[in-house]
Amino acid sequence: MMSRARKDVVSEWWWTIDRFLLAAALLLLACGFLLSLSASPSVTSRLGIDDSFYFVERHAMFLLPAVGILIATSFLNLRQVRRLSFFALIGTLLVLIALPSIGYSAKGAVRWLALGSYLLQPSEFLKPVFVVITAWLFAESARRPDIPCNLIAIGLFGLSASLLIIQPDFGQTVLLSLVWGSLFFMAGMPWIWIAILGVLGTIGLGVAYLTISHVTTRIDRFLTGTGDNFQVNRALEAITNGGWLGRGPGEGQVKFGLPDSHTDFIFSVAAEEFGIVLVMVLVAIFAFVVMRGLWHGLNESDRFVQLAVSGLVLLFGFQALINVCVNLRLMPAKGMTLPFVSYGGSSLMAVALGMGFVLALTRKRAASYRRRDARIGPMALPAVSGV
Repeated sequence: MMSRARKDVVSEWWWTIDRFLLAAALLLLACGFLLSLSASPSVTSRLGIDDSFYFVERHAMFLLPAVGILIATSFLNLRQVRRLSFFALIGTLLVLIALPSIGYSAKGAVRWLALGSYLLQPSEFLKPVFVVITAWLFAESARRPDIPCNLIAIGLFGLSASLLIIQPDFGQTVLLSLVWGSLFFMAGMPWIWIAILGVLGTIGLGVAYLTISHVTTRIDRFLTGTGDNFQVNRALEAITNGGWLGRGPGEGQVKFGLPDSHTDFIFSVAAEEFGIVLVMVLVAIFAFVVMRGLWHGLNESDRFVQLAVSGLVLLFGFQALINVCVNLRLMPAKGMTLPFVSYGGSSLMAVALGMGFVLALTRKRAASYRRRDARIGPMALPAVSGV
């Protein structure tokens, strides 16, 4: 056990990190690996892959760098979080702009970048860094009214959403819009702005429904219950079969007919094999992470930290909520992974990056740094507030 008296970097990190949030993140990662053992063999059987644990091995391969990203990012200070997010955002946007020309196409969408045998999904990494930079812009708008930070934030959102729609990836667009709208609201924007953006969002959804067949089909399937609802119906069947206590690890049968049982519908696999009681525990862990993060945001004095931490945990929570709601047929299917649990290297590492930012921003030493800078005087302000 590390002593409080030790002054090395690791000891300082251990005594200043939110260990409850860290434990919750690691527990979800462990649950994801456990569920991959249950869900992956059915996928390999359906795809004709001889190695039953092919996806388990790949999940483990992604799990190690994800834990590394989570821990390494949590060592950063406020300024380093902003700088890393800024350069990562620029790089990700450039990749997304070039993606229609250089990307890998599958299922009618160009969302991936082929790196050898690995497919990278840049939009996953866009989300956490977008939240951090948007939070910084909204925080700076009150401190520096001479710079149109709010307009820049609106333009950044418009550019990011447009690049996602081009792919097309409407699920990620909806998720990004929800988080951006929440940050906009928390930043104390005038109600007239909120009303205007709400009307524009409603109009945009209506136009998408009327002009994009993919959106029309999914919404109609959800509203009428007709059409190709095979995966959603099978997911509900799995949840029903599991009952309160489940059929037992590896004993689920519905997963063999679920093409995305290891990704979008892993929640249903968990419900069938481990029961409603245990998936409620899983949901409670997600809720704890969100509530713990919002509690940190409420008790922070730094506006940037308030908005960034709140935005990041809402991103985490909204993504989990969308995945669970799709599995329960409470909203149209969107192809959204369950954070830290579903199979997928890009998603796993991007969520780890976002949670690492949360751990870094909520460390106790951040407050002591702000008090130190306040004692130094006005000359320290650019180092604290600037990128």
